[in-house]
Amino acid sequence: MITRDVAGFLATARATHADFGPATARAAFLVAPDGFRLAEQSAVDNRYMAQAAGFDAARASAEHRELHRALSQVLPTVCFAGDPETPDALFPNNVFATAAGRYVVGRMRHPVRQREASRADIRAFFGGVLDYAEIDLSTQPHPCELTGALVIDRARGLGFCGLSERCDETGARLMYEALGLRATLMFDLAPGEYHTNVVLAILAGRAALVCAGGFADQAVVEAIVDFYAPHALQLSPAEHAAFAGNAIALSDDAVWMSAQAAAALSGPHREALAAAGFGLRSIGLDAIEAGGGSLRCCVGEIY
Repeated sequence: MITRDVAGFLATARATHADFGPATARAAFLVAPDGFRLAEQSAVDNRYMAQAAGFDAARASAEHRELHRALSQVLPTVCFAGDPETPDALFPNNVFATAAGRYVVGRMRHPVRQREASRADIRAFFGGVLDYAEIDLSTQPHPCELTGALVIDRARGLGFCGLSERCDETGARLMYEALGLRATLMFDLAPGEYHTNVVLAILAGRAALVCAGGFADQAVVEAIVDFYAPHALQLSPAEHAAFAGNAIALSDDAVWMSAQAAAALSGPHREALAAAGFGLRSIGLDAIEAGGGSLRCCVGEIY
């Protein structure tokens, strides 16, 4: 099912078991920030982006290499070359997503990001090397920016899709079908928010980080918190602004976020993550965060 009915979704979610698939990815992929600079089209609806003077390409590249090294200690991590013609390509999870045996190519809102979907090398890696079937949504007219717009509980096959200029209802349905999810809840993001993964993280199917201010309807927040209790953390506005909601679990025992996000995380929230079985791992990404995204946005997951 795919629905806006919060109560109906919650009833379905409660009836699901954590047997849909692995809760965390078996590998990850990155795209290097080559040509990292302000993408003016993306800045139209991404309030987190810095002004052009705030972009430091050399520093962003160094941070990205450290991220690659760190993630490679946990799971196989492939890094593709960047392209100066696609300055936002270091956030590949918006464009490419995987499920068991297939990969999905998303339809980006802005032309500067639509170029990323045509990457022959990334398509060849998924289709030729991994032998995944392709589902190409990039040429249809409805924006559907994959796991930027759609946060997934992989253990249960549940999706949480925030609607904005980056994903409409038809796009949400296309992603739901392409990824073969059991159920997806659609909801409006608050004005000024562009991607769900900045305001919500589902960690290995057993915990949630929720930034209430990013949701237009607080009934959605309450439903998510209720479903993932007792391991649902409602982040403060300061934690939200520091990208603490843009976190990811790449193993059952650790949550990754940027150093800025980790520094903003309160003591009680650190304790709550520990109680849920997660250690906290962080990487300095200040320069990359000038591009309007953080650690989770950099990481494509391979299932």
